[in-house]
Amino acid sequence: MISIIIPSYNEEGNVEHTAEVVTGIMEKNHIPFELVFVNDGSADSTWERLEAMANRDERVVAVNFSRNFGKESAIFAGLEVAGGDACVLMDCDLQHPPETIVEMYKIWKNNDVDVVEGRKADRGKENKAYRGFSLLFYKLIKKTSGLDMDAASDFKLLDRKVVDALLRMPERLTFFRAMSSWVGFKTERVYFEVAEREVGESKWTTRGLIKFAINNITSFTSAPMQIVTICGVLTFIVSLILGISTIVQKIIGESDAGFPTVIILQLLTSSIIMFSLGIIGFYISKIYEEIKNRPRYIIRDIVRKNDKGDK
Repeated sequence: MISIIIPSYNEEGNVEHTAEVVTGIMEKNHIPFELVFVNDGSADSTWERLEAMANRDERVVAVNFSRNFGKESAIFAGLEVAGGDACVLMDCDLQHPPETIVEMYKIWKNNDVDVVEGRKADRGKENKAYRGFSLLFYKLIKKTSGLDMDAASDFKLLDRKVVDALLRMPERLTFFRAMSSWVGFKTERVYFEVAEREVGESKWTTRGLIKFAINNITSFTSAPMQIVTICGVLTFIVSLILGISTIVQKIIGESDAGFPTVIILQLLTSSIIMFSLGIIGFYISKIYEEIKNRPRYIIRDIVRKNDKGDK
């Protein structure tokens, strides 16, 4: 059996249609499955619809967070609740085509493969700014951490041993896309066309994407910390050049008062110090979040057919 995990946030217009489409495809191909929907603190009627679906169909599991914890937390909650021999992650808006799950399943079942990774054949209808930002983000990840995530997505199938390895990773600040690559295991790729979103709009904002990128880059590489060292070296070189220039001018008797030079040098060093402290402070804040050791998420309800649920 495979568990299909579907994080859902304000998806009242999608959850029932998504369940119907995925169920139809799985039944047509005779694939045993369960659908694990994780409601990430939605403000609309997403949970009520998921709860009703779970009470009607024993193949649907509905998980409800106590509040919004974010997609990353929803993914790991789904992995923890899932009971399948393999797990598939997909989006609720059907931009990850469910037909590709059949291809993933066959590769996993008929080959010695632990991970079947969905890669985007193209990025769909994205604006140029978003596309450029995404490409820059993945290049930085590859350059600094060695993880090749170009055209990667959360849409992938994971064998149970891979799921167990991910659940043993203790960090609170997670990045599933990179973590599932970091654990290794034998991987094959399938390519899919990004479908158009049928209902609603993307929940990502520009601010959210920037925050997402910064958090995940700093979670998987210490490269930003090296900027502090580089700035220190550059400042030392500039100071050395200015110092030598001042000494030479003093010796040959052409020395000026030097006030503008001192001000410029102070402004430069002060700016670099503040910038460096900002980077260090950001890493310290991440350490602070980790050492609190709070749970990644809190589950309020789990609903299955003929089950009162856990509260």
